[in-house]
Amino acid sequence: MVTLDRLANVLGSYGVRLRFCPVPRSTELRSVVLHELIEDRAVVGDVLLGIGAQSVQQAVHWAAQARAVVVLVRAEGDYDTAFAGAAEGVAVMVVDPAMSWSELAAVIFGLVLEGRETESGRGPTDLFALADSLAESAGGAVIIEDRLSRVLAYSRRQRGADPARVATIVERQAPEELRAFFDARGVYAHLESSDEPLFVGPDSAHGVTGRMVVAVRSGRQLMGSVWVECATPLAGAALTALADGAHTVALHLLRSRASADLERQVESELVIRLLEGTADAATAASRLGLPHTVLRVVALQAFIGAERDAALLLAFERATTGFGWSRPGRSALAGNTVYTLLPGEQSEAARKWVSSLQAALPERVTLLAGISGAAEVADLVAARHEADECLALHETSPTGVAPPAYDESWDDILLQRLRSAARSGRSPDRRPVAELRRHDRDHATDYLPTLRAWLEAQGDPTEAGNRLGVHENTVRYRLRKMAEITNLPLDDAKKRLAMMIELAATDTD
Repeated sequence: MVTLDRLANVLGSYGVRLRFCPVPRSTELRSVVLHELIEDRAVVGDVLLGIGAQSVQQAVHWAAQARAVVVLVRAEGDYDTAFAGAAEGVAVMVVDPAMSWSELAAVIFGLVLEGRETESGRGPTDLFALADSLAESAGGAVIIEDRLSRVLAYSRRQRGADPARVATIVERQAPEELRAFFDARGVYAHLESSDEPLFVGPDSAHGVTGRMVVAVRSGRQLMGSVWVECATPLAGAALTALADGAHTVALHLLRSRASADLERQVESELVIRLLEGTADAATAASRLGLPHTVLRVVALQAFIGAERDAALLLAFERATTGFGWSRPGRSALAGNTVYTLLPGEQSEAARKWVSSLQAALPERVTLLAGISGAAEVADLVAARHEADECLALHETSPTGVAPPAYDESWDDILLQRLRSAARSGRSPDRRPVAELRRHDRDHATDYLPTLRAWLEAQGDPTEAGNRLGVHENTVRYRLRKMAEITNLPLDDAKKRLAMMIELAATDTD
């Protein structure tokens, strides 16, 4: 079951536009039908596919007979759909001419009837079975990849597999060197622009005995590719099987992606409700399938160089891919951040999850993350703020540093807050710390590091000297000279605390 609003939102990415809607968008849709008469009575259903309609008016008439909520119609040359369906109370959606009815039907049936084949993991797909069937027909081992060269499925036929196939399956993605080889041969440029199968000759340096590859496309959009291992170009029935197989793969991917998009929307809404605070937090957590234990919030950002949008969407896709029951977390995309709820008391489990996500992304993607402290469901609003602060801390950390967790890095978080406050507010320049910093800059002295060491050593000149690598008498001498430069109230506990806070807030090390 799906609402009209969700159907319109999901189909919008497939070139379908909602042109008129006289019914509430929250209306639930439970069935899909074609126009047909059985014993002079129209088949009844909520969504009517207007296949064969000669005009929008005819499609709307069919929909009224079927008591449909919405009708989909191809309106080539007939754009008068602004108020079509008003009298009948039927919503009208117009289909892009580039989208075939076969592909669209697969998507709609998958959405409305909640088909089991979904990318985000509501049930098993049979892409592997399709790869086996295609390998049998084409006479060579098959790999099905998405448009990022990630392996979606492969045939069981492994006898005589060349090194390139083995490496691709093991890494779950075509290796970098192999992608560069295919790119140099013009394979990817061909896939972007043509539906014709292409033969790539043998190359022993890259472990390739030969490949036949064809694009998997929906309308104008490239969705992936099908690769057949072969020493010579395919011909005849084998070539036809490859072309037909690519079309069938497109149908599977369309249905899978549509259902996955729907599930991601539902999951995101529930996660965001928990992070923003809701009276029925326990119910939302239960609907997400989260265990009744403490949770951690992980805040993620991703980028490729200066580009953030594509990398962030890719990270969100990977975080929400997999069988629901096998994924430990539940995620939402909010603004420029992916938030994931992970069960578990220990922060190390969250770091391992971040590492596994990083490993699933292309090497050029940089991932930043912050981990909240352990929290009950009712405390996830505060946990989100903790994750955001840890994410900001990770952004300023050196490359390669593990994502910080709030319960382990609260001191760094506090100092970060102090630095932010110090940068945003007015800092008076007539006080001990400012005057000593100015003297050090003008006379190349080390008074400010000496003051910091003395305060950290709680007034012990011997310990302060050890920290600085100087004799304790040197520390005493510097303190006397510092007192001549500025009013240095070292005997006042409140002012000592104020100086320590100021030093921490202005420390850029």
